[in-house]
Amino acid sequence: MTKFRIFTLYKSPSRDYQFSYCSSATSPLALKSLLQQPEEQQQSSNALPQTHNTESHFLHLCLDPRSFVSFLVQCQSHFQIKKVHALAITTAMIENLGVINKLIYIYAQHKAIADAYFLFFRMKERDNISWSVIIGGFSKVGDNYNCLKTFKEFLLSGLSMDNYTLPFALRACRDTLSPHTGKEIHLLVYKFGLQSDVFISAAIVDMYSKCGHVEDARKVFDKMPKRDLVTWTVMISCYAECGSPEESMALFDRMKDNGIVPDKVSMVTVVFACAKLGAMHRAKMIRDYIWRRKFSLDVILGTAMIDMYAKCGSVDAAREIFDQMKEKNVISWSSMISAYGVHGRGREALQLFPQMLQSGIRPNRITFVSIFSACSHSGLIEEGRQFFNSMERDYFVEPDVKHYTCMVDLLGRAGRLDEVLELTEQMKVDKDEGFWGAILGACRIHGDIGLAEKAAKCLLELGPRNSGYYVLLSNIYANAGKWEEVAKVRQMMTGRGVKKTPGWTWIEINNKIYQFIVGDKSHPQFKEIYEMLKLLVERLELAGYVPDTSFVLHDIDEELKAEFLYTHSEKLAIAFALIATTEDTAIRMTKNLRICGDCHTFIKMVSNIVQRNIVVRDSIRFHHFSKGSCSCVTHSSRRLCMLVLMWGNNQVDTCPMELVKSRMQVQGRDSYLSCYIRYNDPLDFALKIIKNEGLSHKNY
Repeated sequence: MTKFRIFTLYKSPSRDYQFSYCSSATSPLALKSLLQQPEEQQQSSNALPQTHNTESHFLHLCLDPRSFVSFLVQCQSHFQIKKVHALAITTAMIENLGVINKLIYIYAQHKAIADAYFLFFRMKERDNISWSVIIGGFSKVGDNYNCLKTFKEFLLSGLSMDNYTLPFALRACRDTLSPHTGKEIHLLVYKFGLQSDVFISAAIVDMYSKCGHVEDARKVFDKMPKRDLVTWTVMISCYAECGSPEESMALFDRMKDNGIVPDKVSMVTVVFACAKLGAMHRAKMIRDYIWRRKFSLDVILGTAMIDMYAKCGSVDAAREIFDQMKEKNVISWSSMISAYGVHGRGREALQLFPQMLQSGIRPNRITFVSIFSACSHSGLIEEGRQFFNSMERDYFVEPDVKHYTCMVDLLGRAGRLDEVLELTEQMKVDKDEGFWGAILGACRIHGDIGLAEKAAKCLLELGPRNSGYYVLLSNIYANAGKWEEVAKVRQMMTGRGVKKTPGWTWIEINNKIYQFIVGDKSHPQFKEIYEMLKLLVERLELAGYVPDTSFVLHDIDEELKAEFLYTHSEKLAIAFALIATTEDTAIRMTKNLRICGDCHTFIKMVSNIVQRNIVVRDSIRFHHFSKGSCSCVTHSSRRLCMLVLMWGNNQVDTCPMELVKSRMQVQGRDSYLSCYIRYNDPLDFALKIIKNEGLSHKNY
């Protein structure tokens, strides 16, 4: 019997180059057997089982395009694709357009994009499928440049557009954040009359969403004749990521009203949006919906719910979800550690670490960021040092810029700026905005203008459009009374077209969200709100409250500064809450910026006078106010109380007034200087401070 041999050249790990072949004995079953065998067995020339089919049967097999397509679908590795590719070349089936399109597609699916493009480049004839599979292949491997480049070549080919190619090009625009190119493709959609196609419209919504063009995304969404679950989910995610989580929640309700049943992916998106919103009543509603729909609490959904409850102000509810999860990964553990950290429960955060190790989970970079953040919020300096020193030595996790940033924040809050500088010199990684921002924040706390100017110079080079850096530097100058420098910073902002982010506070009352800005009079009950605020201030002043005008960073009269402080958005929100809720209701509110020190003192004293628990989420952390104290008591404030008490007991010669001033101005503590004026007796002064901090003098 004559043999029909197909030779393929390949590299064997155990030998030099050798040849293998498929003989006339090769049948569909034989080739299928080859594709199912391990690659090592395939590389043996005797790997194919021998049968006795006729040569004509094999030739018919080799000339059947459907057989080749079937073989390609069964390929499990790059090596197997090469085998079938060789067979196609030898039998001239490579000239068949359907076969070569399928071969390009299979190469692309296995991320062998170089092989796929080589075939595509040598094609004599191309159809829409040819262009679609190569454009989709570039998209799959994340080569967005060549994806868009090939798409433009496709447009020049004169072939008609379809709903398969366009979504890949739109995805490339999304991933490269190229809304202008996306808009051009959007116009092509109208040109080819494809605007009613669900897949294309969903891709356009997704592209605009990721590029931050919310209004454009919503316009396309509203014009869609039919919306599937994916499109709803994309639009919900868009609002959440672009800072409008309340719109996400409204859209989720509308989706359910339209009869669309969410799946687990969409529920994770909704949970993420609720975490952004920070509304506890919404979190409870979503949890109840998840239980009713009997979604399994897997790693992804469970971790998202931990984050949601933590950001809605209930770390205990987050822990309940954590304990209910049957399976946890390193992200789940890290999220729970982070939840304890932002709520000021650093000790409990650190207690989770050995439990995680006992469960067989090894820490990663994210875990240590959560650990250091927890140490920073709770003033656990030595513990943070120990973890930093052990992360690479014991857990083989090399510190990156985020870990150094956390350590700068931890040391900077405690006033250890010399150690911060030493750590900066030891760094082996490039410094980013977050790192220099942490240094600038430390300078704000301790009034180091020289270091602040150095940090600000680096920050304004890295992020010249970030208004927060200008404001922080301006505040440092204002605290030092350098009003000329303040004016220069503001002129710089004006010249560069940078606008300060306005501060606002929103609060949930009876399952409804209300938003306030400084001096706000837009609320229908604003007269009652201001009357309540006036009564509160009078009661607080009788209890010893004096407005800390150092937080008004304007060169104006002291009386005007006090009036300005009284109308901060946090105070207006609390006054409204006292009007609109019963006496046993906890007050929960969110601040988009960091809470100022005077408002911190104000809320702490209000919690004691009205006997309410008040939870405030600012841009940094959560503050739990209860009976005149706050959960954010840090190492530095404890150290201050200890020093003042020692002075009161005549254990040290002088009162550390400079230390008192620096803490008073920026850490959100009681107005210590005002206390000193009111209480001339040093011991009484010291005890007053400790009482206001909610601490026990016995600890010192």
